[in-house]
Amino acid sequence: MKNILILILCGLLSSSLLAVPVTDTRDPAQIVEEATTGLMEELDTRREEFKANPALLREVVNADMLPLLDVEYSARLILGRGGRGATPEQLSDFAGAMSENLLNRYSEGLLGFESDTDLDVLPMKGKNTEKLTRVRTRFNLENGSSVPVDFAFRKTDLGWKAFDVTIEGISYVMTYRNQISPLVMKDGIEKVTEGIRAGNISLEE
Repeated sequence: MKNILILILCGLLSSSLLAVPVTDTRDPAQIVEEATTGLMEELDTRREEFKANPALLREVVNADMLPLLDVEYSARLILGRGGRGATPEQLSDFAGAMSENLLNRYSEGLLGFESDTDLDVLPMKGKNTEKLTRVRTRFNLENGSSVPVDFAFRKTDLGWKAFDVTIEGISYVMTYRNQISPLVMKDGIEKVTEGIRAGNISLEE
């Protein structure tokens, strides 16, 4: 379950880096439902093709998932204080390295994922603003259990953009921020980016 959710997020990340900006008029709940359901359906119909050519998986993630992630904001949150003063080019390079790292780590798990899964988008709860709106969902698995997943969005000039996903109470952004920010403050963003891309920095889930 975590494999597909993290790949959704990093797929959005990598596609956002390359896509031409287009205004998305959908609301956050609609974005989540269409993005996750679309990727799982694509996986089901082309599973054998992806197994024969795993490189196609990334192409599909990039092509099918609209550029929904606020790349710069998400990267800055992960970098924390270590990202202060980083140039747009450094932020983009860091985001790309993170995306590549996650795709490489989770692609095999995604190919083994059986999507007999129902997605419930829950009613909005609490105070939601243009700075932070949470979409609460439940992924109902075939074994009868469910996984709570929350997506965090913020409103931008191009529509609502996701910047974090929380799986069973664990935030993607905070998980990697706790590991990466201290390294960036110690060694600098460029060295950390190079280390992530080369696989010399081990990131825990």
